[in-house]
Amino acid sequence: MSTSSDTRRTAPATGTAAAGAPSSAPTASAAEPAGPESDGKRADGRRTVGKGADGTATGSPARGTRLTLRAAALGRPDAAALADVDLDVPPGEILTVVGPSGCGKSTLLRTFAGLLPALGGAVEQDGLPIGGPAADRALVFQEDALLPWRTLLANVELPLAIQGLRRAERRRKAADWLERVGLADRARQLPHRVSGGQRQRAQLARALAAGPRAVLMDEPFGALDAQTRAGMQDLLVEVLQGTGATVVFVTHDVDEALFLGDRVALLGAGRLVAVRDVPRPRDRAAHDDPARAALRRDVLTSLST
Repeated sequence: MSTSSDTRRTAPATGTAAAGAPSSAPTASAAEPAGPESDGKRADGRRTVGKGADGTATGSPARGTRLTLRAAALGRPDAAALADVDLDVPPGEILTVVGPSGCGKSTLLRTFAGLLPALGGAVEQDGLPIGGPAADRALVFQEDALLPWRTLLANVELPLAIQGLRRAERRRKAADWLERVGLADRARQLPHRVSGGQRQRAQLARALAAGPRAVLMDEPFGALDAQTRAGMQDLLVEVLQGTGATVVFVTHDVDEALFLGDRVALLGAGRLVAVRDVPRPRDRAAHDDPARAALRRDVLTSLST
C-alpha cells in the first residue's frame, strides 16, 4: 500500500510541561533549526511560514525530508520482520507507528536511519537510496544516552562540535536549545545531578541542536510516568515548531500515537496493515472527538488481532 499526506504539524492545544525526551548519540547536520514561528497555523490547520526575531523565515516545510519504502522487505537475513512494505512519509509530517511487540517497529526505524539495510525493495530519502547513517537523520532512543562526564551544555554542544562550529557559536546555540527545553538553569550540571525528566529534555535538545531534517524516535517516552510523558509530548511538538523536520515516532501507546501523529501506521503479522489519517492531531481537546474515538477503537482492534 502506498499512502502519503500533505498535513503539517500545529502547536499543541495545551502548554508545555516540565518534561523531556531521550536521544541517541549526537548527529551533525548542515542546517540549524530556525526559531519559533510567529504565524502559527492556517485556518486548515497546516503550518505557515512565520518570521523569527531577525526577520528570517521559519517553519518552512522544505526543511524536512521525504522518506520512502517501496516493496521493501525489512529485517535481518536470518530473521525477516516485515515484507512488501510501501510507505511514503512526506516532508514535515509526524508519522507515528504502533504495533504489537516484535512486529518490526524498531526494524522499520533503523532501516530509515540507515543502520539496517533492507533485504529487498527500495529505501529512499528524497528519491535517493539510503545506504547508511547520515547526519541529517537523527535517531532517538528510549535509553539515557548523555555522556556522564560532560555537563548538559557540553552534551548539547557535542553534535555542533562534530559539525565544526567554533566554540563560541556552538555554546550559544547549545544554550539556546537548553533554554527552549526549560533547562537554562541546569546547563552547568552533570547528568547525574539532574532528574530523569531533565536528562530526557537535555537529550531532546542534543538531538535537535544540529538541525536534522528527519528525527527517528524509538519509544522515547516509554520509561516516563504518565504526567511527565504528557508534558514531554507537548514539549516535543513545541520544540519541533520552526524546524520543518520529518518525524517517525514509534510507540506502544495508542493515545500518544493519536495525539502526536498526522498519520498513524499500524504494523502486524509481518506487514504494514494500514496507514490512517489522524483527526485533529496535537489537540488535547480532541480526545473525545467522535472521529478520533472511532480511530482509537480501530487501532486497538487491529492490535488485538
